[in-house]
Amino acid sequence: MDGMKKFYQMTIEERRETIREESGLSAQALAALCGVNGLSEETADRMIENVIGRYCLPIGIARNFIINGKPYLIPMVIEEPSVVAAASNGARIAAAGGGFTAEADAPRMIGQLQILNIPDPELAKAALETKKDDLLKLAAESCPRLIERGGGPVNLEFRVLNETAAGPMLILHLTMDVRDVMGANLIDTALEAIAPKVEAISGGTVRLRILSNLADQRLARARCSVPVSALAFKNYDGETVRDRMLEAAAFAEADPYRAVTHNKGIMNGIDAVALATGNDWRAVEAGAHGWAGMEHTETEPMLPRSRHRGAESSGAAIHPLSHWTVDPENGNLNGFIELPLAVGIAGGATHVHPGAAAALELMAVQSAQELAGVIASVGLAQNLAALKALSTEGIQRGHMSLHAKQMAVAAGAQGEAADRIAARMVRENRVSASYAAELAAEINKETLHA
Repeated sequence: MDGMKKFYQMTIEERRETIREESGLSAQALAALCGVNGLSEETADRMIENVIGRYCLPIGIARNFIINGKPYLIPMVIEEPSVVAAASNGARIAAAGGGFTAEADAPRMIGQLQILNIPDPELAKAALETKKDDLLKLAAESCPRLIERGGGPVNLEFRVLNETAAGPMLILHLTMDVRDVMGANLIDTALEAIAPKVEAISGGTVRLRILSNLADQRLARARCSVPVSALAFKNYDGETVRDRMLEAAAFAEADPYRAVTHNKGIMNGIDAVALATGNDWRAVEAGAHGWAGMEHTETEPMLPRSRHRGAESSGAAIHPLSHWTVDPENGNLNGFIELPLAVGIAGGATHVHPGAAAALELMAVQSAQELAGVIASVGLAQNLAALKALSTEGIQRGHMSLHAKQMAVAAGAQGEAADRIAARMVRENRVSASYAAELAAEINKETLHA
């Protein structure tokens, strides 16, 4: 075993074969996942407007993940070096404590109707509340197939906004269980269906009819408990690493400038899986960062969510999406993450894009809730690895080593030459674009004189 190549040391073809053997993916699905036989121009032309071709990004596989006792191979699409490696490293560390436990709320999404030109918003609100059941029935008629799958409208709520730049307005919230899809189209269709009746009941004018990306009824959570022994490396003992990581986490709890960057690192992993599976990563981003800035009900009494204005110039209170504490019983490092995750395994690009379908097949997820739990775990693994690196050797040591190959290619080197340049920059601890260009020029000169 010691003589076997590690996954990152394999050639691309060797990695593909390893993934095929480990996952049991068909040759066709593997080809789609790898982009060899993926999105066609014909399909692309039907996905968006004004298509001129297809744009390619790298897809990597994060390894070592154990979530709710099940092993996962997790596809990640991203252009930034070190993200896939960090996720795999974080998962490896967490595996020493049994991996991650994850859960997700029922897939409920919120749609909003904006109602204007109402003489008495409170009176209109009361009138709408008396017709709540009728409106829910009308909304259900717009989505018969969703009803057959066990989903559909579940609630209506009404909010009066008395002071806005456009004057008073009444806002209707329609909550729907959207099952295994992201749900935007279903929500918007249901809102369109009830809008005329809402106008008739309220006496107002409906303007906006659109879902909200602040999916605070569709939260996903993941936890891990890392033994101190799993944090030790090189000259760092486990207790020192744990305590430094807690200091880094405390920084994010106290300061919005750090909290935003802390959360960006989490989203590196979350977005990469969302993109690989054909999900709307912009919606996920918007929901996560909205959640990070909200005052909301405490769901983890042992993990207080303090709010800090931080720097005086900061206009919003931001909290980190993850929280880290010491287990009082065994000294383990306990991690917890919670955020809205409106993702699906059916509909949209998840169904149309062959690579997205293959990515879902690789993970063998059976529901949108399972996928949300997996993605939350990736975010926590990403954060675990980042805090460990930041609080010990620093983020640049590992990141720049992986970035060296990108720099070599950017300098014009190809193939083996790029590998030689990257290896030399790392060996000499001189990873920079200027040195890459200098080494590339040397190799070109040697080639010309050969």
